[in-house]
Amino acid sequence: MMMIIAEFFVVILKVMWAFVAAGAKWVVPRKEKSVAGQVCVITGAGSGLGRLFAKEFARRGATLVLWDINSQSNEETAEMVRQIYKELDAPLLKEEPVGGVEEVPTFQPHVHTYVCDVGKRENVYSTAEQVRREVGEVDILINNAGVVSGHHLLECPDELIERTMVVNCHAHFWTTKAFLPKMLELNHGHIVTVASSLGLFSTAGVEDYCASKFGAIGFHESLSHEIQVSEKDGISMTLVCPYLVDTELFKGCRIRKEIEPFLPPLKPEFCVKQAMRAILTDQPMVCTPRIVYMVNFMKSILPFDAIVCMYRFLGADKCMYPFLAQRKEAMNNNEAKNGI
Repeated sequence: MMMIIAEFFVVILKVMWAFVAAGAKWVVPRKEKSVAGQVCVITGAGSGLGRLFAKEFARRGATLVLWDINSQSNEETAEMVRQIYKELDAPLLKEEPVGGVEEVPTFQPHVHTYVCDVGKRENVYSTAEQVRREVGEVDILINNAGVVSGHHLLECPDELIERTMVVNCHAHFWTTKAFLPKMLELNHGHIVTVASSLGLFSTAGVEDYCASKFGAIGFHESLSHEIQVSEKDGISMTLVCPYLVDTELFKGCRIRKEIEPFLPPLKPEFCVKQAMRAILTDQPMVCTPRIVYMVNFMKSILPFDAIVCMYRFLGADKCMYPFLAQRKEAMNNNEAKNGI
């Protein structure tokens, strides 16, 4: 019994120290680590946040492996990355050779594109094997690919619900199983889960999307604990939970107009900048904006009826309805054009 009591006090001291260490990071920010020369796989790299992540990692000299189901948009991202690489090389080319001998850079980053449907397990595994053969072992995995059905639950075809769950959640299992074994062997790597604030607290009309993001966060947290248990301190995990981002994915989402100036949709560039800061400092989790932390905490302690009252005040209870209406109208217009 005495041993348990003594160990309990040690745990309390460690918890208090964790609070102190976390507070110290606010005063003395951690130095960003270098990812130059490291191989970074980004799923859903053809547009949105995936494209911005690719550009940020390119600016830091990482070798990019871009996965997307759309070959054309993926190549467009790759071309942007190549342009960034050229801009990085330009200052080196202007420098005069030392001692009359031209110095050859020790590493030249490259970008590789692969058409991959992360919703198909075998496609993920075969593409991952191709990456290992053609590029090498992966250091950083950004699980970013995501879809949304854009239908109310009772109007949503079962196939779209399954697609949302597979791409937004199940795919994380498959990409991780493909690349984690070598990370464990080398005790080196970083896995990033791009989730959503809708994986921490939900709203009406997007049951499939919320469920998929809740699942992705649960997977990420469990995997984080498993890596801690395995004592692989060279492998980092970062969970990214942004508020609504101003991209095509949720175009039209609106909260109460009087509140929206204080909580506007996030600019994608700002969201990725914040996420990159967290990744490069090995931060376990980042919520953007910071009020998401408070909302998540309040959801945990307040009665459900109180949460409903807050949602209604903010206009968050029906914030997805304009988006769903736009999706439905667009679908009806397409059907009319096709003569359906």
